[in-house]
Amino acid sequence: MNGSPIIRVGDVMTPTIKKIAGMATVAEAIETMREAGVSSLVVERRDAADEYGLVAITDIAREVIATERPVHRVNVYEIMTKPVLSVPVDMQTKYAVRLLVSFKLSRALVVDHARAPAGIVTLRDMVLCYQEPQPSRAK
Repeated sequence: MNGSPIIRVGDVMTPTIKKIAGMATVAEAIETMREAGVSSLVVERRDAADEYGLVAITDIAREVIATERPVHRVNVYEIMTKPVLSVPVDMQTKYAVRLLVSFKLSRALVVDHARAPAGIVTLRDMVLCYQEPQPSRAK
């Protein structure tokens, strides 16, 4: 591990995030996810004192589809995770991985220095970018 380059969360995150209001229906969330090709949406804050939320495909599957609730009658705020775990854009990926693993999460909201959303990072993003330095081979 010594000599490995430092990889920051901002280097591997998905910088484009899609937002949705907490009062939106799950049907609207599904349509937004489908159109944007994403598997999670940031739930907007109600005001400056509020925190961001996150709704993911797994939340919809577990809380709505598996329980046979109607997608047009369930609001995003009923099934979202809030507050969402966030990591700073300049955090090293090795620490972000440890944090997500310790909370048994697959993704986190990435925030800038002003705590504004900058992207989404997943364990998959961070694991696939990681590579041990290869020993040089003499020929």
